[in-house]
Amino acid sequence: MTDPYYSSLLLNFSDIYGELNFTYNYTEFFPDPATQPCDTFTAPDVVMLVVCTFYIIVFLLAIPGNLVVGFVIGMSGQQLNPSDLYLLNLAVADLLLAITLPFWAVSVTQGWVFGDAMCKTVTVLQELSFYSSILFLTCISMDRYMVIVRAMEARKANRQVVSWGVCAAVWIIGGLLSLPGFFNSSFISPNSSHLVCGEKYNPSSADDWRLATRILRHGLGFIIPLAIMVPCYGITIQRLLHIRGGFQRQRAMRVIISVVVAFLLCWMPYHIVVMTDTFFRTKMVNYGCSDRMAVDQAMFATQSLGLLHSCVNPVLYAFVGEKFRKRLEQKLRKIGLLEKMSVSRSSRSSLSSEITSTVM
Repeated sequence: MTDPYYSSLLLNFSDIYGELNFTYNYTEFFPDPATQPCDTFTAPDVVMLVVCTFYIIVFLLAIPGNLVVGFVIGMSGQQLNPSDLYLLNLAVADLLLAITLPFWAVSVTQGWVFGDAMCKTVTVLQELSFYSSILFLTCISMDRYMVIVRAMEARKANRQVVSWGVCAAVWIIGGLLSLPGFFNSSFISPNSSHLVCGEKYNPSSADDWRLATRILRHGLGFIIPLAIMVPCYGITIQRLLHIRGGFQRQRAMRVIISVVVAFLLCWMPYHIVVMTDTFFRTKMVNYGCSDRMAVDQAMFATQSLGLLHSCVNPVLYAFVGEKFRKRLEQKLRKIGLLEKMSVSRSSRSSLSSEITSTVM
């Protein structure tokens, strides 16, 4: 039998709780959508698997392709002119980028499982490849400008010696610009249980550091080199169109221009998206969660497009560079991989009539 005093006490407590609960649930509190954190972008597992496969395919194309480029240019048996030397170093930069692809392939499906030190190392290699590539392309544009537009000055200068010094300077500058990669660390993603490799700054100074590194990346890694390449190639092509025999020289320029266009197509979308992200983070542009999500998705897609660049140049040399194909055939015959065939007199004369270059 229930104690009536206990029942009365329980009933009174229930009434008090109900009143308090009623009062609490109906307080005038409405969250401000502007202060709520946006959902982070998470790609479906199927998309991640496709991206992983894409990275592996690019890696399998980039490594042998760039090794062949290095073999053909480096073993040409003649002194390399500056443009060929820059193209050889460009192939090395693409190899560095290709080396990072297996790590990113595993990362998109399993998370970053390689530790904090490898996160920093892989990021620095990727940054070094990116900066050195754009700087070597800038050097090539300036060299072509000097040879074609300012031919007399180019003959007086010791371009071979200068080109070696320029290559050393490019790698040093690229190395210095890639140092912010050491800010990257492995940490648990806020929207999953996987580790990720990404920027990790001190919260109190994160915005300042991120803005500084972004300015370096946009300025020295894209805007300034582009501001040099565009007028150099514009003036060079204009000069070729107005001189006798310019058509043959245009054929020699096709490879160089194709390489530059390929770089821009691969990396320009990523730079545009990262610039937009920088404007968002610095509050220079107002944005909503839908805008934030769109930028995150675009960064993921355009970064994958940028990594594709590591295997593009060897394909361009094979399909655009007639002299590169002939050099490659000669090397393959020499080592016995192709049936030895006599080179016709016409092909010999065409080889000697082209501009002295291994790739073009």
